[in-house]
Amino acid sequence: MTAKVRELEALRDVDKVDKPGRKPTVEAWFKTCVEDIWPRELSPNTLQSYGSDIRNWIVPNLGKHRLDRLQAEHLDKLYTRMYAAGKASSHVLKVHRIISRALTLAVRRDKVGRNVATLLDAPGSNDSEIEPLTRAEARRILDAAQNRRNGTRWSIGLALGLRQGEALGLKWKYVDLDGGSARIWWQLVRQKWQHGCDDVAACTEGKHRRPCPKNCPKAKRKSGRPHQCVPADAPRLCPKDCDRHASTCPKRTGGGLVFRKPKGKSKRTVPLPPEVVEVLKAHRTAQKREKLAAANVWEDHDLVFCQPDGRPIDPRQDWSDWKDILAAAGVRDARVHDGRHTAGTLLIEMGVHVRTVQEILGHSDVRTTERYTHVATPMAEDGMQRIGRALWGS
Repeated sequence: MTAKVRELEALRDVDKVDKPGRKPTVEAWFKTCVEDIWPRELSPNTLQSYGSDIRNWIVPNLGKHRLDRLQAEHLDKLYTRMYAAGKASSHVLKVHRIISRALTLAVRRDKVGRNVATLLDAPGSNDSEIEPLTRAEARRILDAAQNRRNGTRWSIGLALGLRQGEALGLKWKYVDLDGGSARIWWQLVRQKWQHGCDDVAACTEGKHRRPCPKNCPKAKRKSGRPHQCVPADAPRLCPKDCDRHASTCPKRTGGGLVFRKPKGKSKRTVPLPPEVVEVLKAHRTAQKREKLAAANVWEDHDLVFCQPDGRPIDPRQDWSDWKDILAAAGVRDARVHDGRHTAGTLLIEMGVHVRTVQEILGHSDVRTTERYTHVATPMAEDGMQRIGRALWGS
């Protein structure tokens, strides 16, 4: 008996002894995190992104395990399944970080003695997923956007590497054209609607996307798997306990386009290149003419980039404008976010220190910034040419 007591005391000292009380399952703990804890810590968009991976990967694969009995091997199996399903390394890494965040919180709340996610090497992110534009492509885009309404939006995006929400949420009072700087203090985001009704089940009745019967004659997938008698690009099926579709709720609340302050190092002040200052001055003059023409219709939100009546630009419209500019410039298809990658890569290529690039882009972790060093090949080539001249040059 004495030996057993000593063993328990040793486990207690390293904080590995089981905590008293009934332990929640992984599914129950993630439900607590999503509903009661993370809404205070995370942005609505981040929480929504987390929710998708929790529903589709974490709960189906780990949900039934008791939290205190979760093992590193269970996580290994989950990641193997994700890779087998063709998921990118960056996606697997994201799921790993979500799990680790929840388990770190569980340790702090005395639900478990340790975070088993820390026993694994974090899945490696695939740096090749970063596909920045070349200098020539960036210049063609700027030329194509030059005479378009809000064309300066893309000068800002490519030169400063702003996130889409940061560019669309930029306000004139935070832009110092004389001093040549901009404070990135607000961002425009589309927030998910929440049900305002008392009976969510009744509100969503008839709105769910359910699987067809197994013997459906129109099935296009393997027998026994969920399928729909609709085109392949149809929305994803609803889970059994679906409580979504809040956008159709007659009493919906809290959604739509909203201005929100960025968190952490995303809130920053960035210097403006002289060329950007000049195009911003011209853009402000053009916007003042629009404001006079709109008269009483104008909604003044003090936005640098807005609709002809002053209202915010929907991110989806911004995306559509970007695609039109790519086509006009004859540039390959790219995401809006690739403009941010382009700014980071060009800064690295020009020899700007990675810590400075981190500050400009507002990365919370320098490892995110360091991804650009792997794609900035011209900088590496120039470095090797210099060492060659140093060793063998005259």
